[in-house]
Amino acid sequence: MRTVLPSKYVDLIGFPMDLGADRRGVDMGPSALRIANIRQRLENLGYTVEDLGDLFIRNQELQTIKNPKLKYLSEIVRTCELLARRVEKSLEQNHFPLCMGGDHSMAIGTLAGIASFCKKKKHELGLIWIDAHADMNTEETTPSGNIHGMSVAASLGLGNKLLTKIHGLSPKVKPENVTFIGIRSLDNEERETIKRLGLKVYTMTEIDRKGINFIINKILKDYKSRVQHIHVSFDVDSIDPSEAPGVGTPVSGGLSYREAHLLMETIAECGCMSSLEVAEVNPILDTRNRSAEITAELVASSMGLRIL
Repeated sequence: MRTVLPSKYVDLIGFPMDLGADRRGVDMGPSALRIANIRQRLENLGYTVEDLGDLFIRNQELQTIKNPKLKYLSEIVRTCELLARRVEKSLEQNHFPLCMGGDHSMAIGTLAGIASFCKKKKHELGLIWIDAHADMNTEETTPSGNIHGMSVAASLGLGNKLLTKIHGLSPKVKPENVTFIGIRSLDNEERETIKRLGLKVYTMTEIDRKGINFIINKILKDYKSRVQHIHVSFDVDSIDPSEAPGVGTPVSGGLSYREAHLLMETIAECGCMSSLEVAEVNPILDTRNRSAEITAELVASSMGLRIL
């Protein structure tokens, strides 16, 4: 069985961002996904795909760090605003935006565009964040100053106002509509913030105990009853690095290849995903583009492809 998404028109949006992370190379992620034939995989499923190209982002060599707690803030704010506009326009055309990163600071822009669209439509936004990390730091708590570790916090309205107010509204998503899957690395301050806000977190320990099928079905059942737009934000480091080594912040003990596919296949069967982003593919750290190939396969699974 192949489940078709709400829109048969897919817009590929490249966001070659590496300013939010320390390790270089993730800016080549969109190109690696194109080399992995992400467009052709979706066209084979019957979608009409338009590649909108990459947003222009000034590289690190052309900039200086003004605040070590918010590295490259101004350029990240500028480009995330552009990304928000492009994502919102895609949704307004009744298309499905598929954003390809780049580091996970991309999500600040993606969620801003989606939230603006949802506000106009009076839709409730639900976020499924699949990642080894929660990205719940702020300027006050960050140990690195890397903004890719602040994406969810900023989207919840926490942290520097230049990040939280991108595209003119804050928060982008309500705490009760945020769910984390695959978490296995948290800073102490992130842990406290998650507890204070009551965010739903399914760690790898819980996945081991309950199984990924039970967990994703529980999440989707909950969301389908009360949200109208589900956005999936997929960080490739959610997969175990033995399967997908081409990521900047690998953490052992992640999702297996089959767990990741089952997760994405179940999302497709729901037929309720309205936007998707994939982040942190780093070809420099990869082996023969393996991580991009796996990511492209998982995108296809989330949009209807079945292996068996």
